[in-house]
Amino acid sequence: MDEARSKVLILTGQSKANAPLIAALKGLSDAVEAGSIDLAIDALRHDHFDAIFSDSADFLPLERALVSQQANLILNTIGEGVCIVDGEARCNWMNKKMQAWPARVHEKIRRTCQEAFNLFSTQVSPQTANSQNGHSHHVSSNGSAPSADSYPTYFAHSKRYTLNIEDQQFLEMIASPVIAPAGQVVQVVAVIWDATGTRRLQQKIDAIDKAGNELVRLEADALSKLNVQERLKLLEDKIIKYTRDLMHFDHFAIRLLDRKANKLELVISVGLPPEAEAVDLFSQSEGNGISGFVAATGRSYICPDVERDPRYVLGLDQAKSSLTVPLRLHDKVIGVFNIESRQCAAFNEDDRQFAEIFGRYVAIALNILDLMIVERVGTAHKVADDVCSEVAGPLNDIASDATALMDDYIGNDDLRNKLYAIMENVQTIRRSLRQAADGTNKTVLGAGDVKTGEDPILRGARILVADDEPNLRTTISEILRKFHAEVTVAANGAEAIAHIEGQPENCNYELILSDIKMPDKTGYDVFAAARRRCTQVPVILMTGFGYDPNHSIVRASQEGLQAVLFKPFKVDQLLTEIRKALSQRAAASV
Repeated sequence: MDEARSKVLILTGQSKANAPLIAALKGLSDAVEAGSIDLAIDALRHDHFDAIFSDSADFLPLERALVSQQANLILNTIGEGVCIVDGEARCNWMNKKMQAWPARVHEKIRRTCQEAFNLFSTQVSPQTANSQNGHSHHVSSNGSAPSADSYPTYFAHSKRYTLNIEDQQFLEMIASPVIAPAGQVVQVVAVIWDATGTRRLQQKIDAIDKAGNELVRLEADALSKLNVQERLKLLEDKIIKYTRDLMHFDHFAIRLLDRKANKLELVISVGLPPEAEAVDLFSQSEGNGISGFVAATGRSYICPDVERDPRYVLGLDQAKSSLTVPLRLHDKVIGVFNIESRQCAAFNEDDRQFAEIFGRYVAIALNILDLMIVERVGTAHKVADDVCSEVAGPLNDIASDATALMDDYIGNDDLRNKLYAIMENVQTIRRSLRQAADGTNKTVLGAGDVKTGEDPILRGARILVADDEPNLRTTISEILRKFHAEVTVAANGAEAIAHIEGQPENCNYELILSDIKMPDKTGYDVFAAARRRCTQVPVILMTGFGYDPNHSIVRASQEGLQAVLFKPFKVDQLLTEIRKALSQRAAASV
């Protein structure tokens, strides 16, 4: 069997002297003849050859043509646009990538290159150019791009530009001057790439940075100055505002995990119908929708088409897709953040990544408020340590996410500066946590300073106190008994309702004081029982950081709720609301 024959390209040219050699080559190999350099280049473009034969006079032009052809191939293959522009804003050459852009983009690039040309002309002097350039090259001045052998070896420092195309497209451009041996700038070479995606990414990082700072800015002093409605909506308003700014979606829900019941309690709902809000979901990977799966597994979930996903349960009317991420405090899931859209495949991996980072800020804000209202320790110093230790993990997670993104965007100084800002803000948050926690170690502030005394309004008043926190109900009952009130305590909502339903028709209680979040019955359940049995008895509800499962405060306020106390509250606030309620009831019965 014959060995495979070599394939050679023969540039025949005009000379006939090589005819015998050409004939011999044809006998020994698979030869392809090209009568000109252009035809030879075309053959090389479409086929592979083991050797090239040409007349010595044709070799140098062929070599130069090959180099030019390879350079042209490279410039037309790279993903960036490349062009050469002169001082009159004429584009002398552009690669295929740039040719594909519309005329308005070409105009913007040409004008920016002209601006760069004028700037470079003022910065480069003939002396500087000649001192850097040891060769004598000719640069064409007839409006065409210079030939390969006429480019000078000296280039001045480049300049970077950001081009805004009607607020719809953002381009990044690096312009470099082409300088003749005499020292004048003759043209500008520009490399341009589409940075629209990066710009939008930067805008999202800006939004995360701003939202994170606002969400965790929950100082105790500021909270204490807010009235009931302002305090109730403080966190909800911030989350709604920055979710819209960050994600640009108007339909979402936040559910917090009640670990005792393993239930996902709806805390915030925006743009979802009542029937979707009423769905009970538990932290289980099966049978509890996407939210239950995310809460149970800790994994985010993009649902591109709700009609094809068996995990999807009732949500937004005419929903087409959804994104659900866990609210995570270090290694613990405390809830879920669910966003829905009426467009199919509305969410991508960028949305997931940034929703996860934003969700960590939300979780920290919720947890800071939670820590502020639960009596966990006996001194303010220990509370501050508790706050810092519990959020140290999630803050480190945010810093790690920012660091990972920085590795992905090496060379993009603007984006990396934004990520640096997030990392610096993490440090700021750490410093502010101790201030946020100081002075909030008691659920009833000033309880230890109350002395036994006489109060005609409180003496003999029959008051029911319901709360599942032993310290709180004990503290409140001791305060009221110092003023000779008759106090009945209930350890949970069911016990409180049993006390109420056991009352005679005219009801012996003169006031009911109940927590909102209890493991069995909500504050609204206690309020509703009081309305059924003790119609005229005022009810005061207590809550921490506005956590209001089933919207107890809103519903009860519409039906005659007396007042709301937000933990931690001062003794004076407690006694003022109780005296006001008892006085109004006494006046109404006269």
